[in-house]
Amino acid sequence: MRQTRRDFLRHATLAACAAAIPQSAFAATPFEDLIAKVARRQLLPDTYPETEIWGYDGLVPAPEIRVTQGDRVRRRFRNEVPDPSSVHWHGIRIDNAMDGVSGLTQEAVAPGGTFDYDFVVPDAGTYWYHAHNRSYEQVARGLRGALIVEEVDGPDIDREEVIVLEDWLLDPESGQLFDNFEQPMMMSHGGRTGNFITTNGRYDLTLPAQRNERIRLRIINAASARIFPLRLSGFSGWTVAVDGMPTGQPQSVDGELILGPAQRVDLIVDVTEDEGGTAQLLRIGDDDQLTPLVSFLVNGTASSVPRGKPLPLPPNPAAHAPDLADARDLRLVMSGGAMGRMQSALLGGERLGFRQLAQAGKFWALNDVAEMTDTPLADLSLNEPVRLKIENQTVFPHAMHLHGMHFRELRPDGAFGPMRDTILLAGNESREIAFTADNPGKWLFHCHMLSHAASGMTTWIRVT
Repeated sequence: MRQTRRDFLRHATLAACAAAIPQSAFAATPFEDLIAKVARRQLLPDTYPETEIWGYDGLVPAPEIRVTQGDRVRRRFRNEVPDPSSVHWHGIRIDNAMDGVSGLTQEAVAPGGTFDYDFVVPDAGTYWYHAHNRSYEQVARGLRGALIVEEVDGPDIDREEVIVLEDWLLDPESGQLFDNFEQPMMMSHGGRTGNFITTNGRYDLTLPAQRNERIRLRIINAASARIFPLRLSGFSGWTVAVDGMPTGQPQSVDGELILGPAQRVDLIVDVTEDEGGTAQLLRIGDDDQLTPLVSFLVNGTASSVPRGKPLPLPPNPAAHAPDLADARDLRLVMSGGAMGRMQSALLGGERLGFRQLAQAGKFWALNDVAEMTDTPLADLSLNEPVRLKIENQTVFPHAMHLHGMHFRELRPDGAFGPMRDTILLAGNESREIAFTADNPGKWLFHCHMLSHAASGMTTWIRVT
């Protein structure tokens, strides 16, 4: 069943690409520094003091990394924040050693330490990068940024805008982040949702536009837990990609568009607002109030003739659908949280009651286990097809993210949905996904309401 905003808000191939690039180009690509540091930025209006944040290169959002499909990315991560950290390249079908998951694919980088990330981007699309050690805290402090991989032959547009959506939980008097990242109420409910939203680091982002101008909007939900219901005003638009992957035929944007934590969407929009007016990307609030996230001031006319429906984006190498004739069937049951039915779960090899789990900071479980263990959800053979049923037996929504690979949703009629790396489930909803285990390594699978991941909703898959 198609989920609405109300449903969600009720409770709140790699080697081939590398071989195609000359070795001389590899040798000529230097490492660039990516420095996690403590800084102060003006998030709130000027009447408030600057907010202390953690940012890559001290910026909010982090510096945009922009490359072309097939390029090599080399970043020397330098950790200058007080805690160990690592960098995850979200949505990239990456070599496992470069995935950036502390405790699974690498050790966290200690304060003052460095780690060299070196990988090729096989797929064009809209991706992002963020901290992956204590990510429920470090992402909320600001360690997040856009990773844009351009197509070799891009779409017919006049320009594009990257839109990074973030929220912050700020003290309304001091303007500083509340230091309550492990608060049980947040962990056991919808996660850490902020009381202040920024777009590209601003509370009042305004951009110019022209009537009939065609713009590609790359929208990234970089919030720790917030679901963004979106609406366009003064535009006609089409969805051309989700989570970086082209959708095939562009789909007209009618009504609201729901973007869960970590999800991305690429829209191609035509400005239909008259000169002197304002076109907007709007957030739909719980009370149906519309709040602008970006305002486009229309100050001219790009063309007197509107354009027709855009052409599909070129497919990525990962765009094939899995053959499910001999697929491995897996099941993932999500349980726990406030108002849930979970009575007990396994932690440290022992069965503990919910009260004991809560005292240990664990409020959720995947397949009756309230932590990530040394045993994977599944051991898969390379290129094995998989069908995974995800059963959300909690009353809260969850955005489940698979590292290293992409999947397709299996719809009730048996049809495949578009390729994604993150799927949003409403409370008490079940969904099926299918994928080919085409990337060897240890791959995390977790809820991207990051407080949920830290308090029980994390597992992993091994592909050999």
